[in-house]
Amino acid sequence: MEMNQMTTTSVCGMPVLISGYDDYFRVALRTILTDRLGVSVVLEATSFEEAVECLSSHPELALTIFAIDMPGMSNWVDLRTVRDLFPDLRVAVVSASKERHDILMSLQSGVHGYVSKTVSVNELTVALRHICNGHVYIPSFFPELPVAECFDGHIALAKAGRSGGRFPRVTARQKEIIELLVAGKSNKAMARALDLSEGTVKFHLSAAFRLLGATNRVEAATAGTLLLNEVQASGAQL
Repeated sequence: MEMNQMTTTSVCGMPVLISGYDDYFRVALRTILTDRLGVSVVLEATSFEEAVECLSSHPELALTIFAIDMPGMSNWVDLRTVRDLFPDLRVAVVSASKERHDILMSLQSGVHGYVSKTVSVNELTVALRHICNGHVYIPSFFPELPVAECFDGHIALAKAGRSGGRFPRVTARQKEIIELLVAGKSNKAMARALDLSEGTVKFHLSAAFRLLGATNRVEAATAGTLLLNEVQASGAQL
């Protein structure tokens, strides 16, 4: 199913977005949402880029469920930016990983729950119902997780933005945005150049600002210029 198609499905009368490249993953989640949780509208996206477009064009969305291994999502700043730009949206992550780092980074990004793909249908249903009811879901196999460690995420996110070296870890799209920002392009010009909506450009700009530690376009352009020059001089790749 394409992202702009809806099936009759709803959390509290509102639509839900499922984001993941795996057809089986999306079908299984859609079945749980419709048959067990009474959801009435389900949207689907197969990449992070599609998900951002969908979130930008459907402000009525109440919940989005991300597979963290989906194409285009390569850093935790993406999740934090979703939470910042869509503060009323409930966000859940479903992953095959049981690594402590992955769970911590997801929760530190502000998501409302981390659910393992390996759990039973019943447990997945319980987890999603818990999230839909306004609670934060922490996996049962991770009981030792300190609450403070989950939600004091700024320092951890800043560290996660580094890829073991000097350069922030950015996606290919964020690199394009930074290059256009340094070139002085407006949001509208960026949207035309990249064939994206202005809402999607705004999302990627917010992520780039966070990665660069900037609070406005001047700071971001300055930091972006230094970053690109440093990378070019070193021969490294972002």
